[in-house]
Amino acid sequence: MTIIDGKALSEKIKSEIAQEVEKIKKGGGKIPHLAAVLVGDNPASKVYVRNKTRSCEKVGFKSTLVRKGAGVTEQELIETVHALNNDDDIDGFIVQLPLPKHINEEKITLAIDPKKDVDGFHPVNFGRMALGLPCYLPATPFGIVTMLERYGIETSGKHAVIVGRSNIVGTPMSILLSRKAKVGNCTVTITHSRTQGLSGILRQADIIVAAIGIPNFIKKDMVQKGAVVIDVGINRVEDASRKRGYRLVGDVDYEAVAPLCSYITPVPGGVGPMTVTSLLLNTLKASRKEVYGS
Repeated sequence: MTIIDGKALSEKIKSEIAQEVEKIKKGGGKIPHLAAVLVGDNPASKVYVRNKTRSCEKVGFKSTLVRKGAGVTEQELIETVHALNNDDDIDGFIVQLPLPKHINEEKITLAIDPKKDVDGFHPVNFGRMALGLPCYLPATPFGIVTMLERYGIETSGKHAVIVGRSNIVGTPMSILLSRKAKVGNCTVTITHSRTQGLSGILRQADIIVAAIGIPNFIKKDMVQKGAVVIDVGINRVEDASRKRGYRLVGDVDYEAVAPLCSYITPVPGGVGPMTVTSLLLNTLKASRKEVYGS
């Protein structure tokens, strides 16, 4: 059993990005610039944005944080998005989700220029991904594909079962693993909370991507020996023995499932670190105009 160390891989890729930025500096080129819009005081969002800012600093990117109070109106936020769309120095930006309930997240996503949508959420980028065209991949699926590639995990001809159908992870992963590509050529089954006979389907899987958001949902009796298990879940469960009063667990019962696997990602330290790194890779692509040209 091999543990896929997302943290170590993330650091390695950041080092590679930093070397690229040094080459850009020496050549007198434009330094990649990533911006983030943070609305309100959601603790998890603040941590995530802080990690993005630190990662930018580490690789030599410019970074900008635009903070808005929880009371910002939808129109004001759209105007902020338009200002970032029109700022030639900013290569890509993200609007951190979730947003306050009075703001329509779909409207905000649609307002982002696809050329600067380094989160890969805009329908234009999603559609280009589905067609196999150059695009910005959603950060978490991009991170997963990178992990599979860097660890040399064979996907061609394998049966991949995705647990969860969100537009952020489950659905894009089903597209990416089924496409004709180096990491792809899988037969994909996409499942969810209403799937009947889920345990039986999972036992047929060579690759499992768990993204259902339920702590320890995937049990030992759902996994066949030698399976590759990618755990996207990050769930807080109460734990009085911990200083914070909780611990983080994934969607997979790690202790019970891990001995059966050929490869498995831990939580924390698996998929999570790769998500931020993927955002940096998308920003580097944006700065080079690799996807949409000048």
